[in-house]
Amino acid sequence: MKSLRISDEQRRARLGRRHLLAPAHRATTVEDVADALVALHATDAATVYLSACARLAEPSTAEVERGLYEDVTLIKLLSMRRTLFAVSREFAPYVGSSTARAIAVKERAAFVKFLQDGTDGGWDEERLARTEAEVLEALAARGEATTAELAKDVPALKETIVVSPGKPYEGRQSVGSRLLRLLASDGHVRRARPRGSWTSSLYPYARVPQLPEIDVREAKAEVARRWLAAYGPATEADLKWWTGWTLGDTRRALADAGVTGVELAHGAGVVLPDDLDDEPAAEPWVALLPGLDPTSMGWRGRDWYLSPDHVPALFDRAGNVGPTVWSDGRVVGGWAQRAGGEVVWRPLADVGRETASAIDAEAARLAAWLGGVRVTPRFRTPLERELCA
Repeated sequence: MKSLRISDEQRRARLGRRHLLAPAHRATTVEDVADALVALHATDAATVYLSACARLAEPSTAEVERGLYEDVTLIKLLSMRRTLFAVSREFAPYVGSSTARAIAVKERAAFVKFLQDGTDGGWDEERLARTEAEVLEALAARGEATTAELAKDVPALKETIVVSPGKPYEGRQSVGSRLLRLLASDGHVRRARPRGSWTSSLYPYARVPQLPEIDVREAKAEVARRWLAAYGPATEADLKWWTGWTLGDTRRALADAGVTGVELAHGAGVVLPDDLDDEPAAEPWVALLPGLDPTSMGWRGRDWYLSPDHVPALFDRAGNVGPTVWSDGRVVGGWAQRAGGEVVWRPLADVGRETASAIDAEAARLAAWLGGVRVTPRFRTPLERELCA
């Protein structure tokens, strides 16, 4: 039955199915996971793997690497909220045109100013363009290379920038590290398979074809539609926060997406017009999700799935969520991996014996596919640190 009021219970009921967290709804490919969640957080090298494998029927780092580095069907873009995300190749042009391109323009302007203010080498836009061309030529010849390897071909990459001049924490940063980041933001290069294990952040770079350009307004509307299909119903503020768009752009995208207004427990919300039917809850499910997981970070307003009392234990001071334990659409605890590889968890609410047993089984499933690999979150939170002690 269609209703213009959608309860918190109904919002939680949708998560198990739409976010592929209930066992019967897990995916077979990493591309299916990325599309179901719209985008996978990729700031932390391990998060893409942990988020994907939590939702794969057969968790496998090889499956994630296939998408990222072999078939290159997942594309990493500096995009929403100026954060690195991995999105499917088919969806990447919409993310690029709606968000990443504008961020790249700002990144370039900031970098040019940074070069002019912080180096002794007389950098200007002309020299930057010449150096970029040399880097791309060297990268084409090598196939893939780290910043240090490219600096052997393009010595200008070895020059350094003064960071925070005059401050007690003043330091220097190489031009190369910032310039490769800029080329990646512009869509000229991508991160290739890291040197070392899948948890490593030592990436070589490789050339990549430019993404097709889509009309910005059309692209924003498509991003809004896909996000609401996965995260709706939600509020205007949720989408504005998730994308990093202005309020005007957010409202225009929602209008272009043809959304319908609904009443939520905490105020007005929006939903796609064909998404008003109540959905039955998926079978009982539990999940151990990593720090910065898309489900945990999917909304600005989180009270319907996360008790405010649990925030100090599960988030760092910058607002980054750590590893969380979920049960039937609610965050009920946190987890961590100890030095020996053991996955441990702690409830923050009464979960009952049956749910606790299910969480133990999911922790064992996680430990099994990790196979002894030790993963430390990039952004550590109070509960995660306690559990590791």
